[in-house]
Amino acid sequence: MSHPVLRSAHVYPVKSLAGQASDEVAVEPWGLDGDRRWMLIDKASRAITQRQQPFMARISAVLLPGGGIALSAPDRPPLRVEVPAPERLISVELHRDTVTVAEAAPEAHDWFSEALASETRLVHLDDPARRRHVDPEFARPGDMVSFADGYPLLLTTTASLDALNALVAAGDRPDEGPLPMDRFRPNVVVDGTEAWAEDGWRRIAIGEVPFSVVKPCGRCVITTTDQRTAERGKEPLATLARHRRVGNQLLFGQNLIPDGPGVIRAGDPVKILD
Repeated sequence: MSHPVLRSAHVYPVKSLAGQASDEVAVEPWGLDGDRRWMLIDKASRAITQRQQPFMARISAVLLPGGGIALSAPDRPPLRVEVPAPERLISVELHRDTVTVAEAAPEAHDWFSEALASETRLVHLDDPARRRHVDPEFARPGDMVSFADGYPLLLTTTASLDALNALVAAGDRPDEGPLPMDRFRPNVVVDGTEAWAEDGWRRIAIGEVPFSVVKPCGRCVITTTDQRTAERGKEPLATLARHRRVGNQLLFGQNLIPDGPGVIRAGDPVKILD
């Protein structure tokens, strides 16, 4: 077995939209630089994700210098959105959290409302250092997170995806595989491990940046959504339910909390510290 290395890093500027790979990215206390600092909400100020709107997979947001985003979608004109001044802050619901955010410009609301055929607003996390805490059951006091589901980063490994795809191929729906890694929307992808090795990790370092491996990731219906077509199937949840169920959770990947700042780069060694 070769030594583990960082294969790729991924940032999702807008929660649940298409992401972008990065060869080099800074690690902040609440996640990768620029990751999930923007989010869509409905008319009741609740978060919108691919769970409700699978077409979001086909909308792309590219991070711009200064934190703005460039949007593109099928049959829509491109749009640039600048970071809003935190003058009018509102409260929104993200899972069980209430988060204070800044609203984007009205043209961004109109653009998304037309793209998704539903009243939609775009909001920005103006101050991740004090807006949303990580679940204290799995974190230290003061650990913060952006608009990610619950934790600053998600790690997956190529060996575990290969093992999962072998199980899909041997199951009831082999035509749905092999599944690409983008179904799982990771922040960091690691090469050079044994399948499911990450289940036993407690602390790692990617390059010089240390992380706590705090909790396996329970997967949802978004993993069944083709990130290129927005069509849904049954995999990988059907296979995870048979082989990777713990209680009511179907597990793939591990959640990370940074133990310090730094920069990670594709090709960095991944050291297992505990």
